[in-house]
Amino acid sequence: MANVFEVGPVQVGGGGLFLIAGPCVIESETHVRTMADAIQRITSDLGIAYIFKASYDKANRTSVKSFRGPGLVEGTRILGAVARATGLPVLTDVHEPGHCAVVAEAVDVLQIPAFLCRQTDLLVAAGKTGRAVNIKKGQFVAPWDMQYPVEKTKSTGNERVFLTERGASFGYNTLVVDYRALPVLRAMAPVVFDGTHSVQQPSAAGGVSGGQPEFIPLLARAAVAAGVDGLFLEVHDDPKNAKSDGANALDLKGLRPLLETLLAIKAAAGH
Repeated sequence: MANVFEVGPVQVGGGGLFLIAGPCVIESETHVRTMADAIQRITSDLGIAYIFKASYDKANRTSVKSFRGPGLVEGTRILGAVARATGLPVLTDVHEPGHCAVVAEAVDVLQIPAFLCRQTDLLVAAGKTGRAVNIKKGQFVAPWDMQYPVEKTKSTGNERVFLTERGASFGYNTLVVDYRALPVLRAMAPVVFDGTHSVQQPSAAGGVSGGQPEFIPLLARAAVAAGVDGLFLEVHDDPKNAKSDGANALDLKGLRPLLETLLAIKAAAGH
């Protein structure tokens, strides 16, 4: 079993099931606070440990015209405010080594985007902050090769590393989940399953990414049955009007029933 550690009150690894959830990008300070409060109420009712997530800058949008977020300075201020107001641990993704130390002042988990999971300087910079690091497995990376990003990050002395599976490239604009990857990855580090990006159809909708959100519950149920440590979901209260990744987001209305089902599956599976 991979190492177990804590992110605030959330235990990563060790047999529990925690949730990482929130909107893809910071659309406004009011919106992220609304989403954090709503998801926190649900997870508190169900007894699920929860990490809030949102991005201050989506540097990998398909089109140069796409909304990216408020940027480093304002974005980290907002994320820090959410953390203080709610008491929740907060996660955000980083795209540049120079951002890591700044972002680490405001959040608890630095996330390495899938497209950047091999970038040595970024992994090392994130590891040096001492914050927990979530490395998303690239769509182009075999699961057993994720040992190298883990080693790069841990070379800094930071053992607080976990991995997220988000599907593999399968033809054009399509991802597929190979559930055999989960135990392979879990031998290296605690593993989270990303149920929303796994149904994404990258760049498939005329300059933005499409998606098949109707399959989110199916994939999430299978992942929990397989024995993951956590679940990652992009959640929005109005997916059709979301400024990023709305096509593959879970509608907030569907979160509670999905989590109830997943808890029942976990109990039945005995993980």
